[in-house]
Amino acid sequence: MFNTRINRILVGLLTVLLVVACQSDPNRPPSNSKAPASCHPIQHGLGKACVPQPPKRLISLDDSTLANALILGVPSVGCALPDAAPLDYLNQYMEKKGYGTEFLGQSTQPNVEKILMLKPDLILGVVPFGEPIYTQLAEIAPTAMGEWQGSPSWREHFDFVAQTLGKEPEAKSIWSQYYQRIDALQQALGDRLDNLELSTIYAYGDQMTVDVRNSFAGSIFSDIGIQQPRNHSPNTNGVLVLSEERIPEIDADILFVNIYDAESKHLLDEWQKKPLWKQLKAVQSGQVYVVDANFWRGGNPIAANLMIDDLFKYLVNRPSA
Repeated sequence: MFNTRINRILVGLLTVLLVVACQSDPNRPPSNSKAPASCHPIQHGLGKACVPQPPKRLISLDDSTLANALILGVPSVGCALPDAAPLDYLNQYMEKKGYGTEFLGQSTQPNVEKILMLKPDLILGVVPFGEPIYTQLAEIAPTAMGEWQGSPSWREHFDFVAQTLGKEPEAKSIWSQYYQRIDALQQALGDRLDNLELSTIYAYGDQMTVDVRNSFAGSIFSDIGIQQPRNHSPNTNGVLVLSEERIPEIDADILFVNIYDAESKHLLDEWQKKPLWKQLKAVQSGQVYVVDANFWRGGNPIAANLMIDDLFKYLVNRPSA
């Protein structure tokens, strides 16, 4: 009996010593804390961030970032957008995928308190919107801001989002699908590509602008091999302002007019009354097509696919006038 008691005491002491040894191991995390999530360092427009892999509670601070993450399979728990609410085409995409998101205000002034309450593990956006509050955001969660020089940089921003999210293979597949659609459109157009010239203009408020060759739409035209008027040369913003006396500069076989809302439609109605407008080839041949500016200027692969849908619709499936 005595030996049995001694054995029990010795076993108890060994157990205590083993527990203490484990707790004193500097490589073992404390029992009341979680092991740090794996992350990879990202160099971005405002510094460096260590991004969790995979991020599970993403916040996007603009529509292009939101759309890029969506098509890569990463929904956002919250988003700030340039306009007052998510655009219809993005809402439709999220509904189709079963995603939801909380609106956090405008990109220029997102609601930081709401962002904090959503407990993000990654905040993602572009430098122009994120820079003023970058320090605040970085205290909440790892924050990465991509460079953005307007629509001409849409491809680079998509690749940045893919790299940040650790979705490079998915991005490669998305680019492959995009170029397959470009090839299909080229084949459908055939010999028409040799002489086809298109113009794209944009009505917003009281101003008309032209999307030039390095704009979002213009870059897709270039991929297809569609020509734009000679004066639509690339510039910093990818657009140029169209005054009434410069209407002849948009003369082309087909004219696409980007419309946002009722105000944009009213501006188009006014321009259609102008004598120089009536002299355009596209007007005279009945090949002026009104399209949705929300995705014709979307600056992301979701928008690019919708724009290509329109090009099939108006250039391939609809007979010339």
